[in-house]
Amino acid sequence: MAAGTGAGVRGPRRRAGTRTRPGLSPERIVDGCLELLDEQGPEGLTFRRIGGHLGVDPTALYRHFRDKDELVLAVADRLLARMLEDFAPSDDWRATLREMMVRLRAMYLAHPDAAVLSFTRTTRRPAEMGAVEIILAAFHRAGFPPAEAVAYYRALVDFSLSWAGMGAAYLTLEPAARDGDERSWAREYAGAPADRYPHIAAAAPHLPQVDEEATYLLALDLLLDAIAARAAAHTASGAASASVPGPAAPAPDGVQAGK
Repeated sequence: MAAGTGAGVRGPRRRAGTRTRPGLSPERIVDGCLELLDEQGPEGLTFRRIGGHLGVDPTALYRHFRDKDELVLAVADRLLARMLEDFAPSDDWRATLREMMVRLRAMYLAHPDAAVLSFTRTTRRPAEMGAVEIILAAFHRAGFPPAEAVAYYRALVDFSLSWAGMGAAYLTLEPAARDGDERSWAREYAGAPADRYPHIAAAAPHLPQVDEEATYLLALDLLLDAIAARAAAHTASGAASASVPGPAAPAPDGVQAGK
């Protein structure tokens, strides 16, 4: 039931040729994996094809990565590292989180096959940990204690990962399938009988106009609005608690209170 993403047009896959380059490092391997995923899709992510793409014997890859799953986690972390390039958190916790989530979605849509493979994973690697640190620091600036900061971190990030992963998955569909989905709002939905679907009929002129980027930003802002409201309530509650006087200290022996 999801509308077309409208975010980027995926062209035909390019054929990856064999390249000979000096040296081999984890970074070069991961970059090669991203290139293959962009060019060939997930079927390109085999040690044989990676080796051929990099111009090395496939067995050389095992010196750096134990198996394909390690490669997938490294690719996932590279996407996060690229998301964080040139990013500097601001003093405004909300602006920091909003920009990060917008960057996350944009990075996933730029590399949809890599995103689909990795958006559900926990990389436990430096880029991911750096992103988590920035997000938790932002929630700390908002005034939340660690337990609440973790809850809001998971709500925000899981929301954005799910939305970005859905958009990336859509871009991996064949062009004909995407075209059919996108045209359906102006075709099948526009022709839905009003006696059976009165609300669809009333909204029919607007359904084809939905913009996925704008819809994501709307949903993101709604979530951040809710978190900001809770932050304000949390701050107000803390201030109110601080202003309530505590019980009077017991008077010294032989001295009556109030004297």
